[in-house]
Amino acid sequence: QVDRYLYHMRLSDDVLLDVMARFQAEMVKGLGKDTNPTATVKMLPSFVRSLPDGTEKGEFLAVDLGGSQFRAHQVKVFDDGKQSSQLESKFYPSPKEVIQGNGAELFDYIADCLLDFMETKNLKHKKLPLGFTFSFPCKQTKLDKGVLLSWTKHFKVRGVQDTDVVSSLRKALQKHKASFVPAGDLDVLALVNDTVGTMMTCGYDDPHCEVGVIIGTGTNACYMEEMRHIDLVEGDEGRMCINTEWGAFGDDGALDNLRTEFDRELDLGSLNPGKQLFEKMISGMYLGELVRLILLKMTKEGLLFNGKASTALLTKGKIEMKHVSAMEKYKEGLSNTKEILTELNLFPSEEDCIAVQHVCTIVSFRSANLCAAALAAILTRLRENKKLLRMRTTVGIDGGLYKTHPQYAKRLHKVVRRLVPNCDVRFLLSLSGSGKGAAMVTAVAYRLAAQRNKIDAALAPFLLSLETLREVKNKMRTELEYGLKRETQASATVKMLPTYVCGTPDGTEKGKFLALDLGGTNFRVLLVKIRSGRRRSVQMYNKIFAIPLEIMQGTGEELFDHIVQCIADFLEYMGIKGARLPLGFTFSFPCRQASIDKGTLVGWTKGFKATDCEGEDVVDMLREAIRRRNEFDLDIVAVVNDTVGTMMTCGYEDPNCEIGLIAGTGSNVCYMEDMKNIEIVEGNEGKMCINTEWGGFGDNGCIDNIRTKYDKEVDEGSLNPGKQRYEKMTSGMYLGEIVRQILIDLTKQGLLFRGQISESLRKRGIFETKFLSQIESDRLALLQVRRILQQLGLDSTCEDSIIVKEVCGAVSKRAAQLCGAGLAAIVEKKREDRGVERLQITVGVDGTLYKLHPHFSRVLQETVKELAPRCDVTFMLSEDGSGKGAALITAVAKRLHNVGQK
Repeated sequence: QVDRYLYHMRLSDDVLLDVMARFQAEMVKGLGKDTNPTATVKMLPSFVRSLPDGTEKGEFLAVDLGGSQFRAHQVKVFDDGKQSSQLESKFYPSPKEVIQGNGAELFDYIADCLLDFMETKNLKHKKLPLGFTFSFPCKQTKLDKGVLLSWTKHFKVRGVQDTDVVSSLRKALQKHKASFVPAGDLDVLALVNDTVGTMMTCGYDDPHCEVGVIIGTGTNACYMEEMRHIDLVEGDEGRMCINTEWGAFGDDGALDNLRTEFDRELDLGSLNPGKQLFEKMISGMYLGELVRLILLKMTKEGLLFNGKASTALLTKGKIEMKHVSAMEKYKEGLSNTKEILTELNLFPSEEDCIAVQHVCTIVSFRSANLCAAALAAILTRLRENKKLLRMRTTVGIDGGLYKTHPQYAKRLHKVVRRLVPNCDVRFLLSLSGSGKGAAMVTAVAYRLAAQRNKIDAALAPFLLSLETLREVKNKMRTELEYGLKRETQASATVKMLPTYVCGTPDGTEKGKFLALDLGGTNFRVLLVKIRSGRRRSVQMYNKIFAIPLEIMQGTGEELFDHIVQCIADFLEYMGIKGARLPLGFTFSFPCRQASIDKGTLVGWTKGFKATDCEGEDVVDMLREAIRRRNEFDLDIVAVVNDTVGTMMTCGYEDPNCEIGLIAGTGSNVCYMEDMKNIEIVEGNEGKMCINTEWGGFGDNGCIDNIRTKYDKEVDEGSLNPGKQRYEKMTSGMYLGEIVRQILIDLTKQGLLFRGQISESLRKRGIFETKFLSQIESDRLALLQVRRILQQLGLDSTCEDSIIVKEVCGAVSKRAAQLCGAGLAAIVEKKREDRGVERLQITVGVDGTLYKLHPHFSRVLQETVKELAPRCDVTFMLSEDGSGKGAALITAVAKRLHNVGQK
């Protein structure tokens, strides 16, 4: 009979999966900015951004309002490696006149209790951080600011709704300042919901805990959500705990098909009809009342107690959660049930007792089922956020119904595991979640604030003010002038090398040219066909050859023999071994040129260390290697720097291009300078391209004021200590290494990777610049950042990933700004030399850092605009400056040579 009567309360797995899907949809609605106002599940951001990591320590106070009693706690957290803590509490009654009076009285009462507690514990003279557990729906805008949305659980205090409860508590504490000195100093650091407190308490004991659930007088759940999904809060880095306030699920009618006549009757008789409908179906506060309404109807229909209802059975609230729990203690048979019913002046037969016990079971089982469905939705969302097929996680759980009901926990666990078979869930009972939890949130906030200060201190030297960047620009300008003057050139750090390239393409260039490109770990040979006239075009064929490390760092003869071997392979491959073609040799290392086809190597960079090359003419070395092989002959017309090639390639498309910039593995700039300003070359007519070799800027100490300890470490560990200092702050080859040094320092300070420096982090060069570009990509979620770090052997948490991303951002932004400051010096010089009010000029750019890094080019351009406001600079991406550019230089040189001969 009971089964037939309560048929609608029995829920199949299909129904529960449907509830789960509906709850998931409501969560998404609650997280969206546009859909949140109409969502029933409010998904309130808690501003708790991190779980405990075990390094928290200190002494904290907590006050806890929300249950039948008000509590004050003192929590000591020990950093002893065992994650131990100590909790001392005192309970105070919650008088009806306070919980249904006015706001000022409520907060004065809380302040009085807290001060009484401090006096009892002899804490009057300590200034301790305070956490405030306030277990009602609040809209938080900060960790210590929350506006009450509505009262629940019998609380109805006037004048508090829509106000910030933290400032009300602060005001109440302030009133006691005179009589109780430190009270005014007490600072409320965190406002915490008891559900969040539960998750944090369990999170202290189990790092896998990222969900908190309360099933007691009221019910609620919270979990760690990805920031990128929380539209209501700025920023998309990291995670934040979301307080779902799931009690209101179904307030829009979504659960109407599951609500019975008893649910409707209970709702109409409640303090808030039509609200918190899910809570009314599952929380301890209402289970006893549901059971009473069912028993009353069954009695009226003559199915129980011979049809006689006692006054107690007719009285609202007479059956409570504790009665339901006691009646379901099957081990004790029917004795509890009989005793409770007798106390209610009902005289039950054995059949009555069995039926009543059955009613209790069905009502509490439905509660566990519904709770499991909503929890399963949260677990599924967590698993999908992490993109895992299988997830291991822990749910921190608290509440009287869960703790005291003999069957509830077992039922809940079983149903959750059935609904989400791909989640391995551990349920961890929280001890004093609302008290210790508030202290834990406060302790974590305290830890994060201290960490933030240390991280800010480490990264502060990378933040360059506009004033500092102006200084860098002015110093660069001074160094450029030194490099151009005969008497200062020898000691100048910015070498300003003449390239003997005296013109840019004019469109009449034509013919077949060979180009060689040596500048990194790869070496290219190209055949370039240039057509002029109306069908102007450039066609290219190339082959890439590797340069093994033993050749990069062997002898000069071995290096050039290897290069000639590669050329021979290419000529054979293209079938042009017999032709004596003009050749341009892109040699991307500092060279001092005496003419366009003579280049003396000043010094190796980029990891090359071949012996017997420095101070030698590289064109001669190439000619000799060709002679040694004795298979073919070539007309070596020009030795070219890749930066000049970049300018020439863009100059072929845009005659306004007079500057070339490389921002890649290395960093360099060239530009067309008036001959009259180049004192070390004879003649005053026309222009010549100057290869600045600006990487050496600062080698005389002029920018030491902006070099950090990390820059110094990178410099000292490099192949050429004390050299190329500007390049080491701006080029791709070194940025990853700067990042690695910062990460090691932060790890030593215990701010990253749990203070453990992994083997891989100790390896120089592990952090390639491509990882910087990937990590800083706006499209990358932190999960992917963690994957990149895992590839590098760095096991990171979500918080670690945020810090790593921030470090990468600081290093690459500074690099782009410094590069921009240098470039601003050059465009300003060009403007002044031309004597114009505004300069229109194009910069040809190449290099992986500029092309692939998500923010480098934008920051560079913004900096130039800021520091050279009277120059309109267009940035043009170069297509293969070192290959096509070398061929164009060769073609221009041939054209100018022919003109000269004529």
